[in-house]
Amino acid sequence: MKKSVSFINKLAAAATVWAMLAPAAVLRAETNPGSSKPLTEDQKIMHVLNRLGFGARPGDVERVKAIGLQKYIDQQLNPSAIDDSATEAKVKNLDVFNLSTSEIFAKYPNPGALLRQLQGVRPGQQAKAQQNGAQQQKVGDQQQMPITPGQPPAQNQDLNADQQKERQQMLRQLYAKYDLKPAQQILPQIVANRVIRDVYSERQLQEVMVDFWQNHFNVFSGKNAVRWYIPSYERDVLRPNALGNFKDLLLGTAKSPAMLFYLDNFQNVSPNSPQPGQGKGNQQLENYVRSGGQLTPQMRDRIRQNTGATDAQIDQRIEQMRKGQAPQQAKQAKRGLNENYARELMELHTLGVDHGYTQQDIIEVAKCFTGWTIADPTGYRRVAALDIEGKDNRKLNQLQRMPGVPQDLDSGEFFFNPQWHEGGAKMVMGQKIDAGGMKDGLAVIDMLVDSPYTAKFIAKKLAVKFVSDNPSDALVQRIADAFHSSHGDIKTTLRAIFTSPEFFAPENYRAKIKTPYELAITSIRALGGDTTGSPAFLAMLNKLGEVPYGWQAPTGYPDKAEDWVNTGALLERLNYAIAVASNRIPGTHVDLKSFASNDKSQILDRAVAEILHGEISPGTKATLLKQIQQPLPEVKAGTETNDDQMAAANMQAGGGQGPRGAGAQARLLAPTGDPEVFKVVSLVLGTPEFQRQ
Repeated sequence: MKKSVSFINKLAAAATVWAMLAPAAVLRAETNPGSSKPLTEDQKIMHVLNRLGFGARPGDVERVKAIGLQKYIDQQLNPSAIDDSATEAKVKNLDVFNLSTSEIFAKYPNPGALLRQLQGVRPGQQAKAQQNGAQQQKVGDQQQMPITPGQPPAQNQDLNADQQKERQQMLRQLYAKYDLKPAQQILPQIVANRVIRDVYSERQLQEVMVDFWQNHFNVFSGKNAVRWYIPSYERDVLRPNALGNFKDLLLGTAKSPAMLFYLDNFQNVSPNSPQPGQGKGNQQLENYVRSGGQLTPQMRDRIRQNTGATDAQIDQRIEQMRKGQAPQQAKQAKRGLNENYARELMELHTLGVDHGYTQQDIIEVAKCFTGWTIADPTGYRRVAALDIEGKDNRKLNQLQRMPGVPQDLDSGEFFFNPQWHEGGAKMVMGQKIDAGGMKDGLAVIDMLVDSPYTAKFIAKKLAVKFVSDNPSDALVQRIADAFHSSHGDIKTTLRAIFTSPEFFAPENYRAKIKTPYELAITSIRALGGDTTGSPAFLAMLNKLGEVPYGWQAPTGYPDKAEDWVNTGALLERLNYAIAVASNRIPGTHVDLKSFASNDKSQILDRAVAEILHGEISPGTKATLLKQIQQPLPEVKAGTETNDDQMAAANMQAGGGQGPRGAGAQARLLAPTGDPEVFKVVSLVLGTPEFQRQ
């Protein structure tokens, strides 16, 4: 009977919440009913804090009013002049942002690959390993999101309980002895860096633009090696250029190993370049087998130097040749052009869809970017093991001996391989590209940056971000003119938006729906809360549906209401609001004492005044007055995005929770604070007025 009553109460509460959060209610623009009236000064300040940042913190409106709105906008456009040392102090211990990619490879190895490198294949498993090894490695490297709760890591499914226990024990010993850390800690640190900066940074526009460009130049953390490359991508490419020049951003992303790996351009090779198995070392072996002679120690040394093969591999290759078997490389498809990056460069990064280019143009652009690749792209599989064994990285050594390759080239770094480049002239959109070598790709970038199609495409996306989901053609054209005339200067382009009549037009005030990530950050800021961006917070973002670098398609997360407004998604938003207001997320805390009162309606008035700055529609207010008399629905925990977790040294998931299984539900804390207060606050966070900006 008790369970039935509880269920009925929850059902009634959910029904009332659904009425308030129905998609039609969220989409109605009721917060500014006198939409023909110009915005007040306070409304303009709120508009700027919402659009140029992640919402207002307590006291922000007064601070902006004190210095003047225009001066605040000017300051945000010049982030280097803003002291943000307090935020930097909060993120300084996020290890992956203090390391080079090669150092991350060595510190955060792929655990399965680490064991294989150090121990080799066990007796009796060689045939099976040769048959399945490549596929197991591919599965072991993947981290798809969201992860199905309770599903064990794919690479462990063939092991029995004793073998898994033995594997975990070996990993514990290795990680403890060599001070290694698990690869599944990389993404939580990446997300924590973003969350902390977005919540605390005084450089709010800078953070908004990092988020914008991260989605514009999207990479997916779940694809093989990409997560190892993201710290450098954000630190060295996106963040320093977020308010700089578009050409620098485009070139930086084109050369970034994160983008090269995500869109496969690191494998983009001229069909006319030497194929695997055609090298000098293989030719020496062919000659040796045909002549029937003996392989001298000197010959072995030369072959090892030319191919990087071990003695065992050389002997195996000789045996294959004697039996007339083709090498494994020859059985693989020949390398050749990969059009993925060329297509997305034109379609998503610059020109937009159907803007003056053909499939042949995409092929020609792909030719221009042949040879743009990564040194030791899968170094996360071997660098740690080589360091432990004190061995040289032969693949890297081979690259360093190539003409034109820097002597200090390290694993996971960009380099141009002239042997892979398609020589000769290319025709791109009627223009001849024949600069030669890496300059072919640079010429394409110059051409795309200068295109009026690019100016208009970027202008439209920025107008949607900062003004409305359906900006006028006239506004887009003015923004495009600013972009084109300034040769892609981002600050100049943004000024054209912020000074446009449309930016402060009444119909655009609180007219955009916050994305799930924006809602998560603005909720903490609105309540003056604190957060560490813990793995549990990441799990809640995963449940909301927007984790940075978690969108698999190259389009990045969408930025329009139609993509986010549905009943299920809005209920998840309320679920998050309850979790935040009741302090249930480990590492995140809010103090709601200022809202406390013995009168529920007074609690509501205080919450509306502080969180919504007094702006609420009569319909929403009436719904809230009914809802505060009902119990809240039970909070549901998010799913952790960890992959291949094991109870090894340094593998704490954060917040003292200890190691967790892959896809396990995050552990929420018991609610704290006055239940009536956090109920009212969570409901206000769930209103259509707070969902919009």
